[in-house]
Amino acid sequence: MTTSHYIAGRWVEGQGSDCISVNDPALGLPFAELMAASVAQVDQAVAAAREALHAWKQTSTGQRAAYLRGFAEQLGQRREALITLQMRNNGKPRHEAEIDLDDAIATFNYYADLAEQLPQKNCDVPLAAPGFTARTRLEPVGVVGLIVPWNFPLVTSAWKLAPALAAGCTVVLKPSEVTPLIEQTYGQIADTLGLPAGVLNIVNGKAETGAALSGHNGLDKLSFTGSNSVGSQVMRSASAQCRPVTLELGGKSAIVVFDDCDVEQAVEWIVAGISWNAGQMCSATSRLLVQDGIAEALLPRLQAALDNLRVGNPLSEEVDMGPLTSQAQWLKVASYFATAREEGLQCLAGGKALDRDGWFVSPTLYVDVPADSRLWTEEIFGPVLCARRFATEAQAIAEANDSRFGLVATVCSADLERAERVADALDVGHVWINSVQAVFVETSWGGTKGSGIGRELGPWGLSGYLSVKHVTRCLG
Repeated sequence: MTTSHYIAGRWVEGQGSDCISVNDPALGLPFAELMAASVAQVDQAVAAAREALHAWKQTSTGQRAAYLRGFAEQLGQRREALITLQMRNNGKPRHEAEIDLDDAIATFNYYADLAEQLPQKNCDVPLAAPGFTARTRLEPVGVVGLIVPWNFPLVTSAWKLAPALAAGCTVVLKPSEVTPLIEQTYGQIADTLGLPAGVLNIVNGKAETGAALSGHNGLDKLSFTGSNSVGSQVMRSASAQCRPVTLELGGKSAIVVFDDCDVEQAVEWIVAGISWNAGQMCSATSRLLVQDGIAEALLPRLQAALDNLRVGNPLSEEVDMGPLTSQAQWLKVASYFATAREEGLQCLAGGKALDRDGWFVSPTLYVDVPADSRLWTEEIFGPVLCARRFATEAQAIAEANDSRFGLVATVCSADLERAERVADALDVGHVWINSVQAVFVETSWGGTKGSGIGRELGPWGLSGYLSVKHVTRCLG
């Protein structure tokens, strides 16, 4: 699998110095290898996108919409292969891999619809001053770099790629080196659809490739999803060019359970918020705030639910949770288990790596965790849930907001007026009330504070790839 880079409409071999090993996390073994792109190949990809930009942004919005619907249709035709690859390379259970694919398909169809509506956004602007007319034009930002993470490949790239193409931008996409294979599907689909050469380019690689792309002076915008540490480097690179960025970064999100909540439903929402994708999601609700009146009933049931989750290889058995996606992440989560022991935290469930092949850990629950514990304040990116009790609504809001992150939160209460009030008071970008983390393409995605800059999905995702031009004319 050496021809892993799609540049100017052609598949080419990697010329970089890094060899990327693609692993099956359920076995802890590699199943593919590819060579990274060189810095020169990143240059070629950006140049190809620049060369294609003028013609692509001149295409009608109807033509762009047709291409986007073609992407959606082609993803559906590759359904079983893509689901299997998500299970094999990410360790996702089948039901999660199916939802990922459906999400990507819905994203391309949604932005196809929005693309067709773009001409309506070019309109006259009423002026108070006489003797002048003004009109608005929405134009593509230009050449954009897209850097996507390993926890939701295919999905995160769809969230970026679909609105960028809808806006008339050309793209250089860099997938994660942990999960580089599934994004190649987009290059294959581009070939099938006859997408003009250079509109979509894909370069694979590790840190060197990412740095070459994020610091490239040929980009007009960069969109990055990943860790805060890398996000800060991306932001520094962008600042040197005064380039706009969208950053979707980390989270340490709270789930607040009031004592009027149905216990069994609350357990379902809590487990889903920490075990989905083995907790490897920036939106994981890893801080549980449970009101005093329900804590004694809820915590034992939660412990049992976590203990009873079926953990295993999604390709060989029916499971609720798969392995962590990489050995590096497995080692990181194991280090937090060690920290919990050093801090003397009370562990009700899990708290250990599993003694089997692959990168498995147990779903974990710590209770009465101090607010200054590293496990309470730091993003772990694994199925590790920390619980604290609260007495009042005001206390719950204050503790939920006491974080350097502000991505999402969940509120569980039978009192819907209170739930809505608490949701309004939380300093985050998205709140669920009495629900699992259902994400819809029509809503926005992004956070406050250290969780990033900008929004994806919905019309806000499209606006991030558009610039506003006003044309003012004197009538005299």
